[in-house]
Amino acid sequence: MLSLLATFIFILTVSSGVEGAAVPDDPPKAEEPKGAARRVFMPESDASNFFKRRSRRSVRWQDEYLAEQRVTMSTNERRREYNEEQRNEFENYVEEERDEQHERTREKHEQVREYHYDGQYPRYHWSH
Repeated sequence: MLSLLATFIFILTVSSGVEGAAVPDDPPKAEEPKGAARRVFMPESDASNFFKRRSRRSVRWQDEYLAEQRVTMSTNERRREYNEEQRNEFENYVEEERDEQHERTREKHEQVREYHYDGQYPRYHWSH
């Protein structure tokens, strides 16, 4: 949307057939704009000065640059925290699954030993 707006403004300023992109300085006497309309429309000279000052290549104010940096840093921090939280949850899940699998395997081995124990030899306890 911004690139479309910038292209439209560029075409209007470059073409010699167009006098300006704003409302003429002396609007018809029928109605005076009121409220929000007064803030939207401005004289042609003010509009051209506005677009000259705020062109793409204009230098940004230090405050704008710092605000943009703060937003970027906070976004990166939130993303980092989210990824860390997801990683911790996954690691906890994997650890619980391993523990459960280990317990099931140990129980199964114990059952096999109980089944095959003939009473002649002393019990051998696995250290697993």
